[in-house]
Amino acid sequence: MHALHVAVCVGIFSLASQVRASDCIPINEAAQHVGEVKCVTGKVHRVKVGSKGIHFVDFCEDQMTCPFTVVVFPADLKDVGDVRRLEGRMIEIHGPVKLYDGRAEIILNRVSQLTGGSTMIPPLPKNYDVEKTGHYSAGHLRPSKRPTTTKATPSTTAAYGNDVDGEEPQ
Repeated sequence: MHALHVAVCVGIFSLASQVRASDCIPINEAAQHVGEVKCVTGKVHRVKVGSKGIHFVDFCEDQMTCPFTVVVFPADLKDVGDVRRLEGRMIEIHGPVKLYDGRAEIILNRVSQLTGGSTMIPPLPKNYDVEKTGHYSAGHLRPSKRPTTTKATPSTTAAYGNDVDGEEPQ
């Protein structure tokens, strides 16, 4: 009887994992589920680093016509790992589907949002600077772009501490 119980449990577990996998929608259906928490699946074409260290996980050759993208902000990379390793992989991502610039997206901020083969991404390399945005040099300081303020010079004609009529202050 014990073997039958184990076989039933294994069967239910495998059925549950198949149901969960079938729960995922393809990237071209993501826009129909804006505002919902969904699982979206697709093959990662490339991972691109944008301005201010934001990582974009692109699923299409032309990102501008692609119906879906995944966004990873620099502060979240420590919790997600090296997302550059997702290139060429089929991934499943779970999260709220949002609309940004007319395109559906999910913000990836923890590795547990990824399931399937994508869960084994390594942590970031120790020397990886998540805030590196192109023309950065740790050895050069650049002046701030704020305008410099000038202090007002005191007027030489003002009467300080003296009465205008020439009387001594009391």
